[in-house]
Amino acid sequence: MTTSESYFYGGIPVFRGFGSLMDPALYVPLPDDWTIGLADIVQSTRAIERQRYKAVNMAGAAVIAAVTNALDGREFPFVFGGDGASFAVAPADLDRAREALAATAAWVQDDLDLAMRVALVRVADIRAQGLDVRVARFAPSPNVSYAMFSGGGLGWAEVAMKRGEFAVAQAPSGTYPDLSGLSCRFEEIPSVRGLILSVLVVPTAAADAGAFRRVIEEVIDLVERSPEAGRPVPANGPAIKWPPAGLDFEVRAQRDGLKALRRARVLVRTLLAFILMRFGISVGGFVPQVYVRQLVENSDFRKYDDGLRMILDCTPELERALQQRLAAAVAAGTIRYGLHRQDAAMMTCFTPSALRSDHVHFIDGARGGYASAATALKAMKA
Repeated sequence: MTTSESYFYGGIPVFRGFGSLMDPALYVPLPDDWTIGLADIVQSTRAIERQRYKAVNMAGAAVIAAVTNALDGREFPFVFGGDGASFAVAPADLDRAREALAATAAWVQDDLDLAMRVALVRVADIRAQGLDVRVARFAPSPNVSYAMFSGGGLGWAEVAMKRGEFAVAQAPSGTYPDLSGLSCRFEEIPSVRGLILSVLVVPTAAADAGAFRRVIEEVIDLVERSPEAGRPVPANGPAIKWPPAGLDFEVRAQRDGLKALRRARVLVRTLLAFILMRFGISVGGFVPQVYVRQLVENSDFRKYDDGLRMILDCTPELERALQQRLAAAVAAGTIRYGLHRQDAAMMTCFTPSALRSDHVHFIDGARGGYASAATALKAMKA
């Protein structure tokens, strides 16, 4: 058994308290022979200005769905970034991950009319820059865990990708990735506390590691002291209607048959799901109340990938407190940050099987989200 094999990640112990996020002892170095995969939407800001939030999020989540399905559902570290995604794979999984990335870029171009750049970067090449890629596993519930990345390597790789380095060629037009389980059937989630706040905080190049850690811990503490830790997903789950808001996107994610037949199949499938959920009908081992409880618990609304990302349902008072703390850290030369306010959040789901508890649900702001927070961050001087 070697650390380069794909089950390396599954052997990393999980941690439950998000407040422990910055503890370096939680993070394990990825093996040198692993590879980082990255994807993001080109000119996502322009797409968001055209109110294509749902399409941008669907593209980012599609990367994770395609790679997961290509690896036969094996666990691997990934992080959803709103307008893209990052992940890491073992050498044995590299070829299939490359094919999934290339096919996803083609699908995003063909079916979503968006340009996606994709790249693969060896961990050894990142370490040659004097940086590292370390990974931890945060479990928001007993059902799932999400990867957290530290060491600066992921951020460096993303910048290199945007310069055109380490690019993976897009597959030919008409190539479809396997996006089984990818959907976005729920309605937008309106704020109940005042506003949905997208938060992005990264260290400056000259930041002291200890000072940056203290800032992140203080920010998390501010949020943790708010009800439900600012979770934007209500306890009874998001509203669901029929036909679902994301019907067309789910149709586009299907591979087989003419579009009219795919649409008919999705309409029937989503109608059945709506009836079961609306009336709480259990069938074939599927219990709607259990699924909704797991959906809420599993929701991915806060993470760390060389910077803190959060989608919060918060009061104006909490927003002001966060801004004050972040502004002080900017003045001290420790961080850069971006915030984006909106009235609702949205959810994109990856549910390979509704009978299992490990379905994942990616949360972003419904009016720009992480991508708009990133734009605000870029506007801030380093």
